[in-house]
Amino acid sequence: MSKPSDFVQGTLDVLLLKILALEPLHGWAISQRLKAVSGNVLQVSEGSLYPALHKLEVGGWITAEWRPTENNRRAKFYSLTASGRAALREQAADWERLAGAVSLVLGINESAS
Repeated sequence: MSKPSDFVQGTLDVLLLKILALEPLHGWAISQRLKAVSGNVLQVSEGSLYPALHKLEVGGWITAEWRPTENNRRAKFYSLTASGRAALREQAADWERLAGAVSLVLGINESAS
């Protein structure tokens, strides 16, 4: 089970941007969505999630507004901005390139070296 400290630097940001590209969510729902769509492999603690969301908000990639949840509790809902969508496209392409390179290295036949 991966923790944010196990993530490649910057991976949490792109994951949060992708989740918020689907729909605005509050923090707890974001962490649950990440856990669910990763097949319970990726989990993020509040101590990592909220600083990351704050950084994305300060950077202008997401916005936040207080509103009631489905349980009628007040929560901060996060939404992707236009610059956040552009950042997501760029970071997703970077991630695909990095993942492909890692796959190439891991696929090296040891007897061929």
